[in-house]
Amino acid sequence: MSGNGGLTNGPPFPPEYRASGLLLHVTSLPSPYGIGDLGSSAFSWIDRLHDAGQGWWQALPLGPTGYGNSPYQSLSSFAGNALLISPGSLISDGLLQASDGQSHFSADLVDYDSVIPFKQQLLETAWANFRAGERKDKDLRSAYDEFCARQANWLEDYALFRALKAKYHGAYYLEWPAQLVQRNPGALAEARSATCPSLFHLIPVMFGRTLNYSCSMSSVGHASSPGFLPTISARRGSCGATPSTTGMPSVRLVIGGASIGFVLCWLT
Repeated sequence: MSGNGGLTNGPPFPPEYRASGLLLHVTSLPSPYGIGDLGSSAFSWIDRLHDAGQGWWQALPLGPTGYGNSPYQSLSSFAGNALLISPGSLISDGLLQASDGQSHFSADLVDYDSVIPFKQQLLETAWANFRAGERKDKDLRSAYDEFCARQANWLEDYALFRALKAKYHGAYYLEWPAQLVQRNPGALAEARSATCPSLFHLIPVMFGRTLNYSCSMSSVGHASSPGFLPTISARRGSCGATPSTTGMPSVRLVIGGASIGFVLCWLT
């Protein structure tokens, strides 16, 4: 894209640019918590790609999954998948104890029926600790407040949507009470006071912190690498990326596939 929003004729990479990489969704990374996440195993995977001379890591969409736990059935075009938040990061942040994450999941497959309530309980514990001020420094509170202010155009409605979806046991939003489906202001105000959407504010914050932490950690061992570059092409089947202005990173992440975004149907 040009500065005025128009298309340019130049290629996104120099003509001589050649690179290869691998497709691996984050959920397929090894983890003691039942599903791959953006924790230490992601760092190890990036290092393995770098050591093998690979320049790209392609993952599937990282949005919160809906029907069938498919990454192509995302509940939001903005929020991240809470299942990909690393419990290890929450432990490092002081929001969980190591004992909270004790589990005995299979190493060969993801059992969503078991993983989802397990991860949900961890997030609820983290939220309770966050509200109780278990994190002694103010970094996380500042990050939370800054994120909520910066993402205010979608976060409040998304949090309410998720709280209502939980209240109605995962039902499709068109099956909710008619006044909620039609976004009646009085019904929405009552819903906000009757539900607890606050937890769903924290989830995107922690997802963003986890992803940003992964990005920064990926460059630690490689002096010539500014990190790997997430590039999301929402609502399309193809993906692209723009070279970093500070140099060519050794491994870049491209997130591919379509984002259906059921939430947008209710938010608009």
